Amino acid sequence: MSTAVTQTWYMTQRQLMVFTRQPAYAIITLIQPVIWLFLFGGLFKKVVELGGFGTTTYLTYLVPGVVTMSALSSNMWAGMGTLEEIQRGTLNRFLTTPVSRAALMNGNVVNNGLVTAFQSVVIVLLGLAGGADYPGGVGGVAILVLASVLLGTIFGALSNALGMLVRERESIIGINTFLLLPLTFLSSAFMAPSQMPAWMRHVADFNPLNWAMVAGRSALSEHPDWNAVLGRGGALLGLAVAAVWLSIRAFRSYQRSV
Repeated sequence: MSTAVTQTWYMTQRQLMVFTRQPAYAIITLIQPVIWLFLFGGLFKKVVELGGFGTTTYLTYLVPGVVTMSALSSNMWAGMGTLEEIQRGTLNRFLTTPVSRAALMNGNVVNNGLVTAFQSVVIVLLGLAGGADYPGGVGGVAILVLASVLLGTIFGALSNALGMLVRERESIIGINTFLLLPLTFLSSAFMAPSQMPAWMRHVADFNPLNWAMVAGRSALSEHPDWNAVLGRGGALLGLAVAAVWLSIRAFRSYQRSV
C-alpha cells in the first residue's frame, strides 16, 4: 500500500508539472467562474427578495454553487488528457514499467483534486472580495472545498474510465455537453429549493452536484445542519470511492486490450 501511495504521488507530480508550467491555463479556467459570480450574480442580485435563500445577498448564496460547478466542469474533461496519453503512446510506455496500475490512474485524479482545491479557494476569495459573507468561517470554507474535491473526483474518475472505454474525443465531448447543463440546472446552484418546481427539487435530491452544494452551503451558514453536511458528504465519499474503483477496472480492461 505504501508503495502504491508513493508511486501515486510521483505520477501526481508529473501532472502538476504540466499545470505549473502553464500558468495561463489556471487563469483561463477562472474566467467562467468570475462571469458567474459577478455578471450573473449582479444581474440576479434581487432574486433573494423572493425568500428561501437563507441570506440577504445573492452572492453569498451563489459562491458555493459556482465552486461546485467549477469543480464539475473542469473534472469532466479529465478523460481528454487520458485519451491524449493513449494516442501519443505515453500510457502504453508506462505499462512496460513496474509502476502500480492504480497509481497510473489515481495520479491524474489526485492532480485534479489539488487543482480543484486551488480553484475553489480562489473563487471563495473572489466572492469575499465581492461582498459575500461566510458565517461558517474557515471551517465552513474547508468543508465546501472538500465537497468540491470529492465531486471533482467522482466525475474525473468517471471521465478517465470513459476515455479508456470509448477512445474517441467526440464521444467525450458529446457526453459532457449533454450532462453539464442538466446537472447544473437540476440543482440549487442558482435558485433556492423552495422556489424550484417540485419535480426539480426531487431530481436535485439525487444529483451529486446538489449534494456538494447543500453540504457546502450548510457548513458556511451561521447555524450548520450537520446531518445534511455529513449525509451529503458521506454520499459523495462513497460515490467517489466507487468511481475510482470503476476507473481502475476500466484501466485494467484497457491494459488487456493492448
